[in-house]
Order: sequence, then C-alpha cells, then structure tokens
Amino acid sequence: MIDITNQIAIDPDEIEETFVRAAGPGGQNVNKVSSAVQMRFDIRHSPSLPDYVKAKAEKLAGSRLTKDGVIVIQAMRYRTQEQNRADALERLVELLQKAAVRQAYRVKTKPSKAAKKRRLESKTKRGVVKKLRSGKVGLD
Repeated sequence: MIDITNQIAIDPDEIEETFVRAAGPGGQNVNKVSSAVQMRFDIRHSPSLPDYVKAKAEKLAGSRLTKDGVIVIQAMRYRTQEQNRADALERLVELLQKAAVRQAYRVKTKPSKAAKKRRLESKTKRGVVKKLRSGKVGLD
C-alpha cells in the first residue's frame, strides 16, 4: 500500500504506468529508450479515498485531470525509468496529501458588549478630534 496520510492509503494496483520516449536532451539514447513515465490514477473510481479527498483532488489536479476523472502525471525529468517512476509517484502522493487536508470549520461569533462599547467610545473620541480641527474653536 502507498501511504498518503495516517488514515489514507492507496493500492498500487490502482495506478497504471505507461513508459514512453522522453523529449529533450539525451543524444541517441533518447530515441531508443522509453524512459519517460505516464502515470494514470482513476480518482473517481478509487475505493481507497474518501469523497472529500476525491473532490478536492479533482480541483487541485486542474489540467492533469481527464473528463473521465483520471489524473495523468507525466515524468521525464530524469534519464532513467526508475527515477521517473519515483518522481511521478511522489507528485501523485503530494497532490493527494494536499487534497486530504481539511479546512477548519469557521464558527461565527458576535462581538461582546464591552467590545461594542469600546468601539463606540473610540469613534466618539475620533469625532471630537476632527471637530476641533474645523477652526471654529469657542464659537459653540
């Protein structure tokens, strides 16, 4: 099992890997060896993930998500297949870890009577200061 968090883990059988030829530098080797990895993970049909993780992961995946709900991660950073596999898996786990973080529930609160009183007193003081600036001192 691939651990995402303490409570969430995914089965390696849910991940599909395809090896393709990488673009970029590498000389003649780049034309002969399929070292780039295209990793696919069907998030919508994964039994390992809770619904809230699936929903958030779909938003975080962005353009890496297909219409069918499959996350596609391409890794061609390294020259070996194993390093690219590890890189793609690391990026998938990182995405799912971000999706697993729940946002704290905000509880609405009201200001206390003392806080309201302090606010009104400070506004009154400020108004007095502004009134003194008007230049009409002593005419009241």
